[in-house]
Amino acid sequence: MKTCKHLTYTREIQWRIRALWLLLTGMLVYMVLIAELGGGDSRMMTPLADKFSRIVFFGGLGYVIGRICKNKQLLRSRQLLQQQMKTELDERNQYLHDKSGGIVADILLAILLFVTLTASMFDMAAFYTAFSVLAAAILLKAAAYWFYSRQGGERPL
Repeated sequence: MKTCKHLTYTREIQWRIRALWLLLTGMLVYMVLIAELGGGDSRMMTPLADKFSRIVFFGGLGYVIGRICKNKQLLRSRQLLQQQMKTELDERNQYLHDKSGGIVADILLAILLFVTLTASMFDMAAFYTAFSVLAAAILLKAAAYWFYSRQGGERPL
């Protein structure tokens, strides 16, 4: 199920790169805002909240930069671009993604990650609540993906 049917795959990758640059900028602005609002005080944060916020934020920065580099590499190599397009258009992968929650679950996970990250900087009770909900959502998505990936072919009568 391709959402950008009017775009060529090359143009779609170019738009992804732009969106990733926008996300990277947003992450840096978020970091400055949190610092200005007094969040992230290590005297108030539990060790779990501190580690979580560092891993998510700096790991997220690394992931976004890595995706930008990978997408730029795809644009330089026609063969890699075609391989990536085949992988994304693979019906089995699309089926597994849709059955495990699809784009709605992905957006929910991103929102929960943002809420949990923000809560880890300011309020430990809210952090642990959001962290529990995030962990449950990840486990549900992973379990659904695993369950549907194990099903093969037709079921016996």
